[in-house]
Amino acid sequence: MKSTVENLGPTRVRIAVELPFEEIQSSLDAAYKSIGQQVKIPGFRPGKIPARVIDQRIGRAAVLEQAVNDALPKAYAEAVRETGVKAIGQPEIELTSLEDRESIAFTAEVDVRPDFEVPAFEALEITVDDAEVTDAQVDEQFESLRERFASLRGVQREIQSGDYVSIDLVASVNGEEVEGGSANGLSYEVGTGDLVEGLDDAIIGKSAADSVTFSTTLQAGPFAGSESEVTVTVNSVKEKDLPAPDDDFAQLASEFDTVTELRDDLREKLGRANLLTQGAQARDKALEALLAAVEIPLPASLIQAEIDWRTHDAVHALDHDEDRLAAELEASGSSREEFDAQVLETAQQSVKSQLVLDEIAEQEALTVTEAELTEYLFRQAQRYGMAPQEFANQLVQAGNLPALMADVRRNKALATVLDAIKVTDASGNNVDLSVLAVSPAEFAEMGGFGNDAGGEAFEDHSGHDHGDHEGHDHSGHDHEDHTGHNHG
Repeated sequence: MKSTVENLGPTRVRIAVELPFEEIQSSLDAAYKSIGQQVKIPGFRPGKIPARVIDQRIGRAAVLEQAVNDALPKAYAEAVRETGVKAIGQPEIELTSLEDRESIAFTAEVDVRPDFEVPAFEALEITVDDAEVTDAQVDEQFESLRERFASLRGVQREIQSGDYVSIDLVASVNGEEVEGGSANGLSYEVGTGDLVEGLDDAIIGKSAADSVTFSTTLQAGPFAGSESEVTVTVNSVKEKDLPAPDDDFAQLASEFDTVTELRDDLREKLGRANLLTQGAQARDKALEALLAAVEIPLPASLIQAEIDWRTHDAVHALDHDEDRLAAELEASGSSREEFDAQVLETAQQSVKSQLVLDEIAEQEALTVTEAELTEYLFRQAQRYGMAPQEFANQLVQAGNLPALMADVRRNKALATVLDAIKVTDASGNNVDLSVLAVSPAEFAEMGGFGNDAGGEAFEDHSGHDHGDHEGHDHSGHDHEDHTGHNHG
């Protein structure tokens, strides 16, 4: 077999392949056997029909077509291995010559992993927020705990922000009651603004048994975006009674005997949380600085695949209703054009992140051990509320295990970067991320890169493992069967 490579751009090549006819003999034999088992010819048993009879009755052209369809993907994969092309994605194969019993020629255009230099990430410096716990933070946590143990007491007075009310609502458009727009006995905390826009202004100052009508714009349902008249009737008003901040409360709300001990424990936990927040900020800023330090031509097919998945993911949550997506975007003050622009930007950053981290993993010769994969699987199974074995079985069935392994490897690459760069806090102190009691790979994964590869195996849409694919299944990043994804 003879193969040549023509560069069509920084991320795309055309591979021209010529091979002698005898190299497809096994595919030709398989085609004759397959066709011989499917057709019925008098005087011959299925599977025992001579090739010359199949040529006469079925036609040599049909056999050649089946043989070539079987042989070309194998020849393409072999050409990719021979030429060292870092193929990504599905190739566009075109048969250019077929000389029966002599030779075959075809071309394959395919996106390739771009060549680029990884920046010297050891020289990168980032600044993160201070992790010191303030008295105000402790006070906030302490008051939040008191809120959890508060009780409600009925009052006979005008409604104030922070009160709890029981209300009845009736919404109408153009004088007609909106279907599904009425409710009785709703419990609502005044001032949260999370029920109906304009409700707080309408009822503050009212009392139990009062009714008031106000105008608002409906945010969901068949009348989303329409002006509606909402009538609200106040059934009851209650205010919150907080427990006294004394030692009795400390014993009620915790295992501690005194408020001082309780506050010290809150401070310790806040310190731990602040360190994790600081570390997560370092992780995000490290990746941001790394990507800013390198320019990479991005393969068009990977960008489009990422866009397709992210767009599909958005409409999937809305029962694949494009009109609902447009309505919700409009209700939030956005538009489909702005949505598409954001998706494009996110897709570009996602693909760039994967390419850079994959290259670092290659340079650092990072591998994924069975123990690391098992640990990652266990954490992901917990995230989706599944038994680890069931989670793993579904991943394997969906063909998404390679994407999950790619996640772990990229997380290790990001952990390598975090370990090498200089991190300081806003006060100028050096930050030592090793104080976090988690492994570097686990820390890099927490709340960040690659967290969706497992769960999306259970959805009916595509995933993105933008790795090199040089074998027979030249599908690049699983864009054919759409079973799982790996993105940043």
